[in-house]
Amino acid sequence: MFTPKTDRIKEIAEKYPEIIEKLVGIFSGRVNVYIDYANVRPWSEKLQWHIEPRRLKQFLQSFGNISLVRFYQGELVSDPRSHKEVKHLQSLECKRFSLRTKPVKIMKFSIDMSSVDDQSPILLRHFIRASLLRKLDIETIEFLNKKLREMNKKGAFEIQDRKCNFDVEIGSDMRVDHLTDGVETFVLWSGDSDFADPIKSLLENKKKVVLFATAGRISRELNDLIPQGLIIFDIGDIQDFICWLPEIERKKTL
Repeated sequence: MFTPKTDRIKEIAEKYPEIIEKLVGIFSGRVNVYIDYANVRPWSEKLQWHIEPRRLKQFLQSFGNISLVRFYQGELVSDPRSHKEVKHLQSLECKRFSLRTKPVKIMKFSIDMSSVDDQSPILLRHFIRASLLRKLDIETIEFLNKKLREMNKKGAFEIQDRKCNFDVEIGSDMRVDHLTDGVETFVLWSGDSDFADPIKSLLENKKKVVLFATAGRISRELNDLIPQGLIIFDIGDIQDFICWLPEIERKKTL
């Protein structure tokens, strides 16, 4: 059952009734939604539009049989923008909307070439998979090391990478909900291959699993589960319901 939570959602739903009808058919029985926001947010670079959590919450809660929306977001300690994002998500928490956070890990990798031979792949191993590195010829390795030396001359001797993976937490929550909460439809917002095993297990237990993602952002392991019943829904179809309002207005003028 679909009951618009806001007048704006009602207006958009009247414009796209086929989308609402499709989702009503997908959201059967008791539904839980799991949003890996740490992975979803970077999709905006490909989508060229951004998801607004408040509008997303209002849209999902317009479907009466969605019992719980679980949101997962990392927080970069001492970063004002990250803190603001988490505070915004916390302001949305309620009985049907939960938030789980944890600190983003900062990993540092040396790119200091001062004691490294031009033909050595020792630093490149941090950034290139071993299976690919073995196939690179000496000229390519020398070229890449030259680029690292150029970075050293500009004062850069290390790079930082951020990591905040919620795969274990989401997989665990899905399993617990399966065993204790009577959920019939599991909706996962992610395209990460690490979810292949828990999704396969749910499908084998006759549960409906729906993957909300973007075209070209779904791993091969998840695509392989489509014949077993995994449903793929392109979030581009609900852009007007969930993206930033200024982006909708700009879209209207194009």
